[in-house]
Amino acid sequence: MSQNNALDYYGKLGNWSFDEFGIRTESLTSWDLNELINKFADPKSRILDLGTGGGEKLLENYPDCEEILGTDFSPEMVGTARKNLQKCGRKNISFKVMDNLHMEVPDDYFDIVVARHTITDPKQIISSLKPGGHLLIRGVDKYDCWSLKMLYGRGQAYEDAVPVSIRDYEAVLEAGFSDVELVPIHEREFFLDADAFRAFLEKVPVINICDEDRSLEEDTLRKYIEDNTYGGQIRLLRSYYGLTAVKPVAKNVCKQCGYLGYT
Repeated sequence: MSQNNALDYYGKLGNWSFDEFGIRTESLTSWDLNELINKFADPKSRILDLGTGGGEKLLENYPDCEEILGTDFSPEMVGTARKNLQKCGRKNISFKVMDNLHMEVPDDYFDIVVARHTITDPKQIISSLKPGGHLLIRGVDKYDCWSLKMLYGRGQAYEDAVPVSIRDYEAVLEAGFSDVELVPIHEREFFLDADAFRAFLEKVPVINICDEDRSLEEDTLRKYIEDNTYGGQIRLLRSYYGLTAVKPVAKNVCKQCGYLGYT
């Protein structure tokens, strides 16, 4: 899905939250974004959260620190995030509308930049980080919901020759980050009923129904539900990736031996 199509689509949908789908998740791998955020953060940290959506995960899981800024390119989602912030009463948190490909943030300012299920420009991110700052990405990979995409013959990244995880990995390296690590993440998600599953597919771009006025094709959806119902719940196999990286600090050259290294 293009960013312009997504903006128009989610603008029409208005305010919504992942909580409304009642998803039960089983993690099959140990990589945990929230654990890493809490590991690297301290009370003086400044955190930038890209693709914050309605801000639920930020407000529920991010640690108390000096400053947290959540951004999303959808004004409707940022509006939802601000309402959620008022309800929870947390301090030192703000939300703004921002395009990840045209970042409007200071250079050398943040200690941690988090990107969850969103497009990124690692060159702009590395500029926004302090030396020694951490980049944490949790993304949706090509083979996410693969059996569903095969059934429809389309979907997010379905025709990509190179998985987005590899493209992100290479882009982060090319931007100049160090200590870059890429980890696959696998999960099972269970939906309570067909209505919840249908609502999920209407609002999340798994099979790209917002492109070219496509529909859910009820016969195809019904077949998937029949083949993937376990214990009365509808199962969806998710494939994500986790990526961590560090902005190098200033280079030092040893005057005695000429060794080039990082401080």
